[in-house]
Amino acid sequence: MNFSFYIAKRYLRSKSSQNAVNIINFITFLVIVIGSAALFVVLSAFAGLKTFSLSFTNTFDPDLKALPISGKYFSVSAEEEIALGNIPGLANYSKELEERAYLTFREKSCIAYIKGIDTNYRSVTGVDSTLYFGNWGVTEYNGVMGIGIYNLLGVPLDNYRTPMTVLVPKPGKGSLSQQGLNTKPYNELPLVVSGVYAVEENLDKKYVFAQLPLVQALLEKDSTQVSGINFKLNGEIPIEDIKAAIKDVLRDDLLVLDRQEQNSTLYRMLNTENLATYLIFTLVLIIALFNVVGAIIMMILDKQQNSKTLFSLGATIKELRTIYFTQGLLVTSLGGLIGVLIGSLLIGSQLAFGWLKITPSLSYPVEYDLMNVFVVLATIVVLGFISSKIASRSISRKLIEA
Repeated sequence: MNFSFYIAKRYLRSKSSQNAVNIINFITFLVIVIGSAALFVVLSAFAGLKTFSLSFTNTFDPDLKALPISGKYFSVSAEEEIALGNIPGLANYSKELEERAYLTFREKSCIAYIKGIDTNYRSVTGVDSTLYFGNWGVTEYNGVMGIGIYNLLGVPLDNYRTPMTVLVPKPGKGSLSQQGLNTKPYNELPLVVSGVYAVEENLDKKYVFAQLPLVQALLEKDSTQVSGINFKLNGEIPIEDIKAAIKDVLRDDLLVLDRQEQNSTLYRMLNTENLATYLIFTLVLIIALFNVVGAIIMMILDKQQNSKTLFSLGATIKELRTIYFTQGLLVTSLGGLIGVLIGSLLIGSQLAFGWLKITPSLSYPVEYDLMNVFVVLATIVVLGFISSKIASRSISRKLIEA
């Protein structure tokens, strides 16, 4: 066994003759345990919040989505649709067409998006799971709206006598006077609401789903024109290869985005918050690990006679420094490991029992991730290495010979 490691291990287990040194060592160890446990719990909580937040958008967002780089619409020919269906790794795809619209019912109105979807849309996305009440009756002259729009307009379900009206500006050029006094500057569509979905506040006020051909007629588009194509993957082929294959079938003036790229702002915000929290708690650990420097220096002074004896027996100054450096590294590593174990028990109990609630029916979301275990242990070890190195440098020939 290495000489320095053997002595450091003995010092770690033995108590000092001075009670003050024992108290300082215990407090130092406790601070490391609490700090590492707190860092792990916070990182796990943010991981759970990230997954929870993204679960709202993932019900609407497909695995991949093709969008035009410029403009709102693009055309997909029948030959291109056949070629898309033959791409390896694609389970299914769905076409959509969306545009801002003015919704009115009786004397109430609001602005939202009318989204035309085909029959494959429900199998490509998880939109079925968002249905709050009613039925997903996206058929001729039937649609599904968000609960936010439903509450604003107060539209009854299956109201065939007085349906909601969807208004969109007519496409074209020229002033309204040039189009004629008797010509309406907008197209209108009566739409019967058959169901209501609920996800989260912003999405609940955003969409009204209707049949794709119906929306194409409303916007005066032909059957080949869409605003996007959604793709569902089977997970057998790397996503980058499928992206390249889709671009080969369609064209280079289209963007093919994965889930993260479709919500780049949300991902960037969540990652920034996670990083900021990690840095704040790391700063707290840095301040706390100053205790390690003080504890090691106190140990050096307490074991000064032992160090003299070891030096007289042939130990070098470098070996003596290594003893206290190793001791500090053992204390921080052991404290970090115990802290992560305590944090793991807390996170595991939350996952199993949900003792911390956001609402009476919703437990606070947490997620146990091995990457967080590695991050916490690596942070503790690196900070312990630096603090132990600083403290062990106080060993000198002048101190030994004093």
